Amino acid sequence: MTTQETEKHSIWNRFWSWYEKHVTESLILTAFIIYIQIPHMIWNADLYLEAGMISRVHPVLDFFMYGVDLIEIFPMINIGFLIYSTARKKRRQSIEIKNERID
Repeated sequence: MTTQETEKHSIWNRFWSWYEKHVTESLILTAFIIYIQIPHMIWNADLYLEAGMISRVHPVLDFFMYGVDLIEIFPMINIGFLIYSTARKKRRQSIEIKNERID
């Protein structure tokens, strides 16, 4: 491996080490974003059914309720990170088990 590849590899490992240490905070943020989807869902149903109880009351409220859709991107990325992190951890554990059997 070249020095550049080793440096990239170590940065990659350092990032995943950091991420695995902060999984709890990441899950709390994801849960918060998912829970704020509840008022958005009600607002969206009101908009669809044209009841007008919540939707179209104030343009700023509509803007924020619509904007909730855009922050769904973060939990999607986080779920991908969690899946990769878990797979990486399981792979590392299986390699350690194989190495123990060889020794």
